[in-house]
Amino acid sequence: METQTSQTPVRIVVAEDEALIRMDLVEMLGEAGYQVVAQAADGAQAIELVKENQPDLAILDVKMPVLDGISAAEEIINTCPVLMLTAFSQRELVDRARDAGVMAYVLKPFTINDLVPAIEIAISRHLQMRSLAAEVADLHDRLETRKIIDRAKGILMAALNLTEPQAFSWIQKAAMDRRLTMKEVAQAVISPDAVPR
Repeated sequence: METQTSQTPVRIVVAEDEALIRMDLVEMLGEAGYQVVAQAADGAQAIELVKENQPDLAILDVKMPVLDGISAAEEIINTCPVLMLTAFSQRELVDRARDAGVMAYVLKPFTINDLVPAIEIAISRHLQMRSLAAEVADLHDRLETRKIIDRAKGILMAALNLTEPQAFSWIQKAAMDRRLTMKEVAQAVISPDAVPR
């Protein structure tokens, strides 16, 4: 199983309150080609270490002092994907983890053969979700731009007695002449006081 997304090893923050399990986990990950960049004993420390280190993945135990793993995951998920480790397979915990945005859930005791596929899937799913979110944001922005340009065309058609293609050409030419985007020109047509200086 390939444990790298490129030439550099996957960077991981591990959070587990039981020192022996944490040491075994870190050793297991290192032997499998992963790079553990930081270790935490509780959820609050995990959040800080993820912010500091910007890892590719966080592996968190569910039951930890100060802040449990699922609560920590809710904070961490915007920075990197989260894989939960737990001795508990209760439906309520699995549901909470899912709702928090956790990408994978591995039961203790585990082996590296349990972890590697979960790590790779968690990272892959997280990248897919980020890509989808960016695509949705781009489509939303393009739709907003189109609506603004359409409104501006309507104003120009009425004010200057232009056809729709002429109004579009007017916006296009004004954008090139002023080195602005068509959206900025359209916004200026709609509200002239919003013209960029």
